[in-house]
Amino acid sequence: MKQKIIVIVGPTAVGKTALAVDLAQKFNGAVVSGDSMQIYRQLDIGTAKVTPEEAQGIPHYLIDEKDFWENYSAFDFKLAAQKALTEIHSEGKLGIVCGGTGLYIQALLEDFSLGGSEITTEEAAQFAHFTDEELLAAVEKKEPALAASTHANNRRRLMRALLRGENQQGIEQYEALIIGLNTTREILHQRINQRVDLMMQQGLLKEAQLLYDFQKEHPQEKCTALQGIGYKEFFPYFAGEISLASAVELVKRNSRRYAKRQITWFKNRMEVPFYNLVEEPATVTTIETIVKQWLKEEIDD
Repeated sequence: MKQKIIVIVGPTAVGKTALAVDLAQKFNGAVVSGDSMQIYRQLDIGTAKVTPEEAQGIPHYLIDEKDFWENYSAFDFKLAAQKALTEIHSEGKLGIVCGGTGLYIQALLEDFSLGGSEITTEEAAQFAHFTDEELLAAVEKKEPALAASTHANNRRRLMRALLRGENQQGIEQYEALIIGLNTTREILHQRINQRVDLMMQQGLLKEAQLLYDFQKEHPQEKCTALQGIGYKEFFPYFAGEISLASAVELVKRNSRRYAKRQITWFKNRMEVPFYNLVEEPATVTTIETIVKQWLKEEIDD
């Protein structure tokens, strides 16, 4: 019998963390972060990590387990998440995966090939004349769903997708109840903008400075964290090329665009029922009822 898990997905700023904690409290669960950036220590504000107050005593896995200069891939996530879910299950708890990184979630659920082989110098030279945006556009034509979850400056993955492909579907690993959260476009954009402003008040600039200084000291490094939205947009500001206000607007714009790509991924690649807890908070009772019935089916069996 496959292990039952709940998977909460959706764009940023729609209440995924709060729902995960709520369900964990009601159904004896523990949360596994399905976010590509929350794995890094010292990057707390820009990654919107759950705070101790928000966690309310619920265990959270795959948070603060790597230094920010280490690389972290979908394959790394899959192995770590499988280990965490096995541990949670052995303790008699319900595993709840919560995050918006579509490729990571799909890799965990379907165990598909991640095309992990490296790009050779000769292969990379084929794309040297492509800008980041042109490379992303080429992948969109071939694998639109994969492009939806990929940052334009992640050239290695984009080249690998064009050369080898990354979306070979495999077997399902778990019996997963997938819950999607979303809201209207206008409200989502408003919430993203407000979240960025709050992050600035909380000290986002200090975290971005940390990454910028590391990049200056190690210009050859291409670690994953340097690609994170909410950080790289400040690098031109630190270099004296743009104003702080312009950098903040870039963060907001790129965050909104990424949210759109997240929604596209989950709609195109996974069968996800979406709920709007932002405008209809009472819907949480509907979700709880669905979870209760889903868990009851296992007992009845």
